[in-house]
Amino acid sequence: MHIIKLSAIDSTNTYLKKLCAEMPVEDYTAVITENQTEGRGQMGSVWSSQSSKNLTFSVFKSLMGFQVEYPFYISMVASLAVVKALEGFAIPKLHVKWPNDILAENKKVCGILIENVFKQGQYASTVIGMGLNVNQTEFENLPKASSLKLISGRSFDLDEIAHNIIEQLKFYFEILKCGELTILKEEYESYLFRKNKPSTFKDAEGSLFLGIIKSVSDTGMLQVLLEDDVVKEFDLKTITLLY
Repeated sequence: MHIIKLSAIDSTNTYLKKLCAEMPVEDYTAVITENQTEGRGQMGSVWSSQSSKNLTFSVFKSLMGFQVEYPFYISMVASLAVVKALEGFAIPKLHVKWPNDILAENKKVCGILIENVFKQGQYASTVIGMGLNVNQTEFENLPKASSLKLISGRSFDLDEIAHNIIEQLKFYFEILKCGELTILKEEYESYLFRKNKPSTFKDAEGSLFLGIIKSVSDTGMLQVLLEDDVVKEFDLKTITLLY
């Protein structure tokens, strides 16, 4: 794998996408920075990280030869790659909070931002950005955030974690390329945070309601069992899980 290390950059995703537009980039090329000044999360949120203490990187993957009917499976691949890599470091109680936040002991340790690239109307490649809290120990005004060090009591080598995540990305992308969607979906759902547990949600208007997460659709919609025994699908813009 080809790894580009930068001391500081506005966004590793933006850097890698520009690089792809300018020249051929080999699969699993990764851009890692010690300090990301304009990190982005889902829905335009900002990802903040202390310099040199966390793993902030983006990975390029060509989608040539893939039948990408349901792009949410790329999100499943990325989520599973992080979870499996962290399991290898004995991080406990790992879950995926839909769609692709990684939790450990019910605290967020990793955010994922996926940006797909199209050419001639087809999925050509994807850039997967990850912000993983590793050795940071203070999260001011972020009560739901934590890090691998806070959870385990150990410090970690950032390069070793990055290497393991990339190896897991290779493994799960191979499953995706083979069209084994059922395998990916079942494994993803096995880590789904609060699956089959009564939970409180907030809708786009700010109203609260109760429901039970049952599954995720092929298109990435969250399928929730409501009080009237009806399963309804929600997308990321219309529902927030409160926990």
